[in-house]
Amino acid sequence: MDISAQFPVLERYTYLNTASSGILSQSIQEWRRAHDEDFMRRGSEFRLQQADFLKDVRQQVSRFFKGKVENTFLVQNFSIAFNIFLDGLSSDHTFLLINSDYPSVNYPVESRGFSCEYAELNEDLEQNILAKIKVFKPSVLAISLVQYISGIKIDLNFVKRLKAEYPNMLIVADGTQFCGTENFNFQESGLDVLISSGYKWMLAGYGNGFVLIKEEVYKYLYQDRLHYTLPKEPFLKDRKLLSLCFEPGHLDTLNFGTLKQSILLLEGLGLDFIEKRLHTLAETAKNAFMDRGLLSRSVTERTSHSTIFNISTNIELTKRINDAKILALPRGEGLRVAFHFYNNEKDLALLLKVIDEN
Repeated sequence: MDISAQFPVLERYTYLNTASSGILSQSIQEWRRAHDEDFMRRGSEFRLQQADFLKDVRQQVSRFFKGKVENTFLVQNFSIAFNIFLDGLSSDHTFLLINSDYPSVNYPVESRGFSCEYAELNEDLEQNILAKIKVFKPSVLAISLVQYISGIKIDLNFVKRLKAEYPNMLIVADGTQFCGTENFNFQESGLDVLISSGYKWMLAGYGNGFVLIKEEVYKYLYQDRLHYTLPKEPFLKDRKLLSLCFEPGHLDTLNFGTLKQSILLLEGLGLDFIEKRLHTLAETAKNAFMDRGLLSRSVTERTSHSTIFNISTNIELTKRINDAKILALPRGEGLRVAFHFYNNEKDLALLLKVIDEN
């Protein structure tokens, strides 16, 4: 596959902004056009097979992330799904969060009045989490797998060890800045719940996301609704409680079909290829940024990192980067740059050339 030809935006820009929004491929756009043309021609008849269509999307998601299809739900985005999850919990749960985590993680927990403590976000993130757990003893740990400003990625082996040591603590993760960057086995991970939007590293456009849940979580959710009889209408007869909570109303086959197409695109490239390419780019970029003193200690002192970096900048440097048609986004105190599989060493070299200009 000619990667550059698949993404027309790369003809105009050096795209280092996947952490803000993934880009749409030519093949997926062609699928979307055919989908809507079919809808235009067939009207309501087009939706007759939508239940089977969406079932297939769930199967694709669960297979891709190695979850169970019966515990996989399709949602419009992370934020909606996480709010639905929180509304299903009893009010006596206690949460451990990460300082300065994504607002869609921390704010919904805080604003519902749950008791919260925070782990400091720095080079010792995992040790900070563990220390807080030993003292605070939270019932839920809610975190982003990759921090959206700094790109700090939590050690996934640490998460597995944490779950083994604290089996009764729910571990809930936002995977929006992670999913689509490497092979991931949800069933074997320490996570109890993984929620993600599809518009970033999955390259699935807007309006789609997914939830994967372990069976053990069901006993914590919406227990106050168990005494209500489920709908008996024929079109809802096979729906279970959590399906009705996470997937109320109609689901858009265009958006969720795009999610399926993105999975097929990533698999066509190969997750091993993507993971290796991103690891190489991340290591090269980190070393180059470190040599120039552009990274915080919280990043330089960690052994591994995502492909998201927050580099020190100023007004003049930011203007030079913009003038060079390099797409990146100010975040926190610096400029956030992010590399996906459609980036290469030439993209990094161009960025470094602009940075090094006097």
